[in-house]
Amino acid sequence: MGNLPSNTMKRIDAMIPSIKRNDVVDSILKAGAQGVTIVESRGKGAGDRPMVGGARGTAKYIAGYNRTDTITTVVNDSKLDAVVSAIIDVTHTGSKGDGMIFVSTIDEAYKIGTKEKITSLG
Repeated sequence: MGNLPSNTMKRIDAMIPSIKRNDVVDSILKAGAQGVTIVESRGKGAGDRPMVGGARGTAKYIAGYNRTDTITTVVNDSKLDAVVSAIIDVTHTGSKGDGMIFVSTIDEAYKIGTKEKITSLG
């Protein structure tokens, strides 16, 4: 990955359909990530929104937003490609709404409990 030192950490944010959550988490962990954070959310993007029933089941309407999850993990640069590939392998259907992955470089990280600055994940 360019001229970055080998101990660079990357943050991966994957916005995926909620129904894929468990499979994505399993694949991320198998690919070498040490943990994940999941935020349940709703979003509106390129994907089709589902048809939902009204309060009394008498009416149906198209939902304003899709149920999505944002799954975040931080990995050493050496595991970036494996984790991103694992997410894509599980979520790709070839349709709009499969999700998005954003990767950013972590400049600094600290363990709150020990007040220790970390430069890589062990």
